[in-house]
Amino acid sequence: MSTNVRTRFAPSPTGFMHVGNLRTALYEYLVAKSLGGTFVLRIEDTDQERKVEGAVDIIYNTMRRAGLIHDEGPDIGGDYGPYVQSERKDMYLPYAKKLIEKGQAYYCFCTKERLDMLRESSDEPGAGYDRHCRDLPAEEVQRNLDAGMPYVIRQKMPLEGSTTFEDAVYGSITVENSELQDQILIKADGFPTYNFANVIDDHTMNITHVVRGSEYLSSTPKYNLLYEAFGWKIPTYIHLPLIMGKNDDGTVSKLSKRHGATSFEDLVAAGYLPEAIINYIALLGWAPKDNREMFTLQELVESFSIDGISKSPAVFDYDKLDWFNSEYIKAMTVEAFAAAAEPYFRKALGDMQLDRIKLASILQQRTVRLTEIPEKIAFFAEQPEYDASLFVNKKSKTTLENSPSLLKEGINALEALEKWDHDSIHDCLIGLAVELGVKNGTAMWPVRIAASGMSVTPGGAVEILDILGREESLRRLYKGLEKLS
Repeated sequence: MSTNVRTRFAPSPTGFMHVGNLRTALYEYLVAKSLGGTFVLRIEDTDQERKVEGAVDIIYNTMRRAGLIHDEGPDIGGDYGPYVQSERKDMYLPYAKKLIEKGQAYYCFCTKERLDMLRESSDEPGAGYDRHCRDLPAEEVQRNLDAGMPYVIRQKMPLEGSTTFEDAVYGSITVENSELQDQILIKADGFPTYNFANVIDDHTMNITHVVRGSEYLSSTPKYNLLYEAFGWKIPTYIHLPLIMGKNDDGTVSKLSKRHGATSFEDLVAAGYLPEAIINYIALLGWAPKDNREMFTLQELVESFSIDGISKSPAVFDYDKLDWFNSEYIKAMTVEAFAAAAEPYFRKALGDMQLDRIKLASILQQRTVRLTEIPEKIAFFAEQPEYDASLFVNKKSKTTLENSPSLLKEGINALEALEKWDHDSIHDCLIGLAVELGVKNGTAMWPVRIAASGMSVTPGGAVEILDILGREESLRRLYKGLEKLS
């Protein structure tokens, strides 16, 4: 047996990757990499009814964009393949039959109708199977098999005593065996159940650390009884705290769609950077020893330790994620930000050829989510209809009386410019303010309003005129002058 730490992320291809799944993948990755181990990707597709077309590609794309690169998996192979559960289908039944031979499992021939009747006649909600086939005589079992009767294979749970297991986060947990039902291991269609396939795959792939949500705590004794029945070494369990969402009334409940974007794809579509999402999700249930907040993925690997994982539920806070995202945006080079913003530039500007780096430089410090960009720069493509009252600004000391002459002087000065660039426009308008004996803001306010038609803009008059270019700028300034007269 290898002593190398091996973790696995084993998603089911049932749709987008939820924040909880992504955090599990991230922690599996961090556990493996922080301990110099191997991170495995396995696709668990035994539940064929829930399988969604294209979901496997979503898993690959999400992992790649999040930077969680696996060492073994369906696409790259490895020593423990195949890494897709449905391709391993033939290996599960022999293991189940081995348990039958050991007296740890049994064939169950109960029909769906009988099981439905059991449920309906029980007073207890969620009442389980009554173990009807648990002690059938061997001859009867053989007769049923020979007759081709459909069956499932069930695990024979101990009826007395208790099962105790150790969890790296929650410590020692004991469950009374009387609470455990005789769970199905192999379904009537020959496919293994999730729980059974999980154990067989983890063992045969040498998985040493199992990381999953705390909602699986109650299933763990079932897993351990399987390990013990086979005489296999039990892996280290690391159960993660729940992720909660904030409700409108101030309470919290388990994170769901009603709290907003909850899948990686949705969050990216909402304008968050993958790096910011990963950094934030890393802190949902794990506290670094030095209380810092900003980490690259490599820095997370270097700082991560299992003992920093909390038992308490973590609350997903979109305001906090906004803060992370804005910090990440500010820290980018202007070229990297322009590249990330390009789809949003195109959405607002169409085929307009405005200088992307200049646009990026006025937006970068003012952008929280990339999705805000189109609204902020739409006025470059098409100036909105605006009211002359925008020219009035108390702070800049502009009024409807002085704005026409201020704007006219601005137009005259700008028209005389030989060179139309940021520095020339800046020097021209500053010089105009000096010449008129007014503050810079007083000279620039009417120019900015006429150029943009907006009371709030990314960048001031100088940046806007520079980006718009001479011809379009002067056209808008004259139009503003008409509005004022």
